[in-house]
Amino acid sequence: MLQRIRVAALALVLGAGTPALSPVPATAAPAPTISQVSVSPAAPIVVFDADVAVTFTFTTTNATAAALKIDGAPVAVTSAPDGAGLKWTGTKSFGPGAAGRHAISATAQGDGEVSTSGSFQVVRALTTAIRDFDAGPDVVDRGDTVRVSGRLVADREGYAGQSVSITFRERGSDAYREVAKVTTGRGGWFGTRVRAGATGWWRAEFAATATARGSVADADRVDVRRDLGSRISRFGARQERVEQGDRLTFTGVLTIERRGGAPGRRVAIAFKADGSPRWQYVTSATTGRDGRFHASAPARASGWWRAEYRGGRGVDGSVSGPDRVRVDPARADARLIAFDARPEPVKRGRTLTVTGLLQAGDHGSWRGHRAKVALMFKPLDARKWQYVKSIWSDGGGRLATTIRAWNSGHWKFAFGGDRRTHGDDSRTDYVRVRR
Repeated sequence: MLQRIRVAALALVLGAGTPALSPVPATAAPAPTISQVSVSPAAPIVVFDADVAVTFTFTTTNATAAALKIDGAPVAVTSAPDGAGLKWTGTKSFGPGAAGRHAISATAQGDGEVSTSGSFQVVRALTTAIRDFDAGPDVVDRGDTVRVSGRLVADREGYAGQSVSITFRERGSDAYREVAKVTTGRGGWFGTRVRAGATGWWRAEFAATATARGSVADADRVDVRRDLGSRISRFGARQERVEQGDRLTFTGVLTIERRGGAPGRRVAIAFKADGSPRWQYVTSATTGRDGRFHASAPARASGWWRAEYRGGRGVDGSVSGPDRVRVDPARADARLIAFDARPEPVKRGRTLTVTGLLQAGDHGSWRGHRAKVALMFKPLDARKWQYVKSIWSDGGGRLATTIRAWNSGHWKFAFGGDRRTHGDDSRTDYVRVRR
């Protein structure tokens, strides 16, 4: 009821000639916008043998339609939402025959029309070649270096700043392996030195890039002469049995096949202790004019010694036969002191008393040593000593014995040493025997 009253009142007012309100003018639609066209893959577009599909994209706002043209020819586009606008995409393929610069334009329609234009380039992939490749000299000794060089060109022009692989195929093998890499310089030239280990073929290889085709040089053969054999003979370590710390002497002769004695060559002396599986370097020597060598080293433990030659340019290495040396524990020094034979003179047939003291070294001092010692006698005017008898020193090293005296002459104690000490002789004492 209240609603009908309001409508009637409004009609009454309008009908009464009251002025009507002016209509609000409509707001104008915003103008369309368009971005630059992007190209993928990025220009310049490189074409090898197959066609390359190129994608063109641009975005618009406030547009109801859009169009794309390449060299004036329309290219179908599709749209998809992109934020507050639309993203338009079109695709066209280009082959080797399409090399050159191409015009591109795009338009967008809405409350008006806007457009953008540009260009992009399609290029053919560079055709490369490796020319003037050479590996030399043609014949070398094993271990010598070979110079490899050549020139990389692209569409007949020097191609600088490119990586080239130097590869090698050994005689009897079917596969090339990379040995070195070089970078081309001015004019596309490259070169390096490689070490020759076997007879075979060398070549240079350029791998294809995003803008250039790959190429391979013609192979060049280099012959490597066989290494000469070497031999170490007459090797020996002297003495065969020593004490720990004694110095050993090593000798031998190094010869090379068809050349004889090899002068000026380094020979290593190696040692392997009893029970060890490993040879260890100890010292070295240089061969003389006839290939002979001499070296020395201290003996530390029992084991095997040998000489080793590593070889050199064009010569194989070699190893001598082993020689064993037995090393005994180091023994202490010994001394016989305070020797005395009395009385002097003595009547023939009477008893002679002989005394002395046997000591062994003990870290800078001396201590009494218990051991068996020989009593020796040399008659007057004789040259040789005669063994008389043996006695044992007591725990303090004291020696004492008696003997009947029959002839005038010299007396002494002689100690031959034992497993702990070296030997020694006492001073001599002359005793005259009276008739």
